[in-house]
Amino acid sequence: MKAVFERLSPRQRSYAAAAGIALVSLGAGYGLSMLGGGSDGGDAAADTGCEEVLYWYDPMVPDQRFDEPGKSPFMDMQLVPKCAGGDAQAGEGVSIDSALVQNFGIRTAEAEYGVLEPETTVTGTLAYNGSEVAIVQPRAGGYVQRTYGHAPQDLIARGAPVVDLLVPEWGGAQQEFLAVAATGDAALTSAARQRLRLLGMPEGVISSVARSGRPQSTITVTAPQSGAITSLGVRPGMTVMAGQSLAEISGYSSIWLEAAVPEALAGSARVGQPVSATLTAFPGERFAGRIIAILPSAQEASRTITVRAAMPNPGLRLKPGMFAQVMIAPERREALLIPSEAVIRTGERTLVMISQEGGGYRPAEVRIGREAGGRTEVLAGLAEGEEVVTSGQFLLDSEASLAGIDVRPIDDAPTTGGEKETQADADEPRTYRATGTIERITARSITLRHGPVEALEWPAMTMGFATEGPAQVRGFQRGDRVTFTFVQASTGPRIVSIRKTGQ
Repeated sequence: MKAVFERLSPRQRSYAAAAGIALVSLGAGYGLSMLGGGSDGGDAAADTGCEEVLYWYDPMVPDQRFDEPGKSPFMDMQLVPKCAGGDAQAGEGVSIDSALVQNFGIRTAEAEYGVLEPETTVTGTLAYNGSEVAIVQPRAGGYVQRTYGHAPQDLIARGAPVVDLLVPEWGGAQQEFLAVAATGDAALTSAARQRLRLLGMPEGVISSVARSGRPQSTITVTAPQSGAITSLGVRPGMTVMAGQSLAEISGYSSIWLEAAVPEALAGSARVGQPVSATLTAFPGERFAGRIIAILPSAQEASRTITVRAAMPNPGLRLKPGMFAQVMIAPERREALLIPSEAVIRTGERTLVMISQEGGGYRPAEVRIGREAGGRTEVLAGLAEGEEVVTSGQFLLDSEASLAGIDVRPIDDAPTTGGEKETQADADEPRTYRATGTIERITARSITLRHGPVEALEWPAMTMGFATEGPAQVRGFQRGDRVTFTFVQASTGPRIVSIRKTGQ
């Protein structure tokens, strides 16, 4: 080898030396990797908390498996180990090593009954009360002599003069009436008086002409109600026709509040439901009202439904056009609630991961309803007392998919508390007790201003209760202090018993 090396040129010697160094480095690296292979595998298994790691995977892409730990090529996260024995099923569920439960931050919460009251907050504007609009029209054509200086948006009181009209044709008719009245013929006088009425002459003007004996061809048109002049179509010197609109007066002693409710929340609004509003003009104050109409069409651009509420307006402090934040309180009812973070929405169905009594976790399909305050209403698929996973549920769902575990159908959910109930127990609603003061009584309902109901987490409020009929509230009247019991029926709260306080 030495002789061969000496026969090489200097350049060939340099190439040979570099190749030798590369071969030595490669061999050394391979040897070191072989020496450390066993200890690395043991350390990786120890770090994961598994006795034996089958493979690593990304929970978001569970079908892709990796032979070594590291960062996921799909998500900004580390790969998760699949421990040997992880497919073992306990009670048809996913079994997770107890050491991994803490490492993965798996937490659970119990499904329990409570009151979910998602108060809907929307925007709205104040408007004139459309049911309190009066049109000022003359009964006969004539000429405008005076308009009393009114302008649009002026406030006007009931009976205040709006315009003086000169009606020429009334003069001749009144002269004929006075001439007939002077004859003393009652029949002719009555006929002449009727002719004046047909000409549009008010009864007060006819009586004034009969008393004074002088024609009166000028009439003062007055405001039929109090309010704001929203339209004014008369000016001095004009000629007007009978039935022509001279002015429009809109009252707002009771004002309208029109709120734009998103289409997705339209089902939470109903006629008769109480609302409250806050306005920037009156900070710290809340104005109460009640929904009187839900308009039949939706706004195409904003996809909202207009909800109209009537609000009292003492002192006319509330002005049409003001902007308001509107709070719509839905019907209070008790429901089975779970934390919203426990819900897994797959697009086709809604799942939760439940903790089983025998150990392990299993996916269960649920049907959910309203959501508010970080809690979601469960309509079906879950029973009171069952524990749902609130953190780490997506990892467990991936494990269940890999293990081929069936999702528990909605109809297979156990009864409340995990025990079988008799049909009589299921049909018997829970009874609650409270005290309050009667605000209003009708044939089928009673409105009570009651104190807090702790069992339902109700604050003190005024609300209506259905009754069993007039006989149940016979002898009671507004202002009576009462103690009553009620149930939460499907149609709302219903009085079971009621008696005056102290009896």
